[in-house]
Amino acid sequence: MDTQTQKQRLLARRKEITGDLQEIEQQLDETPSQDWEDRSVERQGDEVLEALGKQELTELKRIDAALARIADGSYGDCVKCGEPISDARLELLPDAPLCKNCAV
Repeated sequence: MDTQTQKQRLLARRKEITGDLQEIEQQLDETPSQDWEDRSVERQGDEVLEALGKQELTELKRIDAALARIADGSYGDCVKCGEPISDARLELLPDAPLCKNCAV
C-alpha cells in the first residue's frame, strides 16, 4: 500500500470535512425566524445538522489518527493485534485502525 497516496486521500477528505463543518456552523449560527412555526421547523433542521456535525467530527478524529499512524510509520498495521491490514480494506476505509478480524 502506497502510504503517500493514502495520505493524500486522507488530507483531501479532511479538507472536505472541515469545509462541511464550517458550513454547518454558519447555518447553526443564523438568526432564528421570528415566526414560531418557522422556528420549530428550523430547530428540526438544526438537530439534523448537529447530528451530521457529530458524525463528521468522529470521522475527522479517525482521519487524524490515521495521519498520525502514517507519520509514525505504523499505518497499515492493526492497532489491536499488530497484523497488517489488507490493502483492499485500506483502499475502502483509508482511516481503518483495525484489521478485518479485529473489527468484528
